Amino acid sequence: MSEMVHRIQDIICDELKKIDGVNYREDNWERDEGGGGRSRVFSNGKVFEKAGVNVSVVHGTLSKQAAENMGGGHELQGSDLDFFATGISLVLHPHNPMAPTVHANYRYFERGKGKKNGSWWFGGGADLTPSYLFEEDAIHFHSTLKDVCDRHEVANYDSYKKWCDDYFFIKHRDERRGVGGIFFDDLNGGSKEECYSFVADAASCFLDSYLPILDKRKDMDFSEENKEWQQIRRGRYVEFNLVYDRGTTFGLTTNGRIESILMSLPLTSRWEYCHEVPSGSREDNLLRVLREPVNWLELE
Repeated sequence: MSEMVHRIQDIICDELKKIDGVNYREDNWERDEGGGGRSRVFSNGKVFEKAGVNVSVVHGTLSKQAAENMGGGHELQGSDLDFFATGISLVLHPHNPMAPTVHANYRYFERGKGKKNGSWWFGGGADLTPSYLFEEDAIHFHSTLKDVCDRHEVANYDSYKKWCDDYFFIKHRDERRGVGGIFFDDLNGGSKEECYSFVADAASCFLDSYLPILDKRKDMDFSEENKEWQQIRRGRYVEFNLVYDRGTTFGLTTNGRIESILMSLPLTSRWEYCHEVPSGSREDNLLRVLREPVNWLELE
């Protein structure tokens, strides 16, 4: 798993360099409690205002607070507080408001020696966060992810799609962060090899799921009003990540590298007091699907 996430990071970053016209800043970091990571961030390129692709391989002993914040029904006690975790996490924020933000994360976690059933699991997923809705983009993104799930008996697209819609829900706004994708956790229902095979396949298909969308949208015309709406949507992104995201909480409570944990936040965002959009507008069309999730594959 550790080798795979480093390899996928290299592949994705090589593609982003070609697209963005700039190189990434790389920081190799170590964690006092054990392990470390490699963070790569693109800033103010031709296409991305900010883009980050991080990998980490960490180990140590969980604090009681970190264990409680893990979620997933894990009861971590005694020697179970010893852990190992590795994964890849990426977030891409394009300049153009017609091009969607995208997030993906694939990880492996084990407690103790990771040999007993339930003492190891995989998790992750990918989700799309547009400022302006293009149904064909959502269909392509979901179709790619469903194809991956269908190749592996341990995966279930319908379940993971609903899980994604439920997880990326901003309760205080009564809306989802985006148009979803897949999300899963506690994956250990098959053998380690079967679960790993699915996760590796899902990570490998990221570029296929996103680059065709980016290619269609990155050079579209947009107005100042479109850009302002993008900034407001990015504000929602920030709200979810800082208030609800378990990965952010886990990183902050295990003495992770702060710059890497907060890499997912956009470079710029906006909060406008009592912001409203006209009924029937393109902005309103997006809000409707964020409030009521759509089965995108029924629209094919």
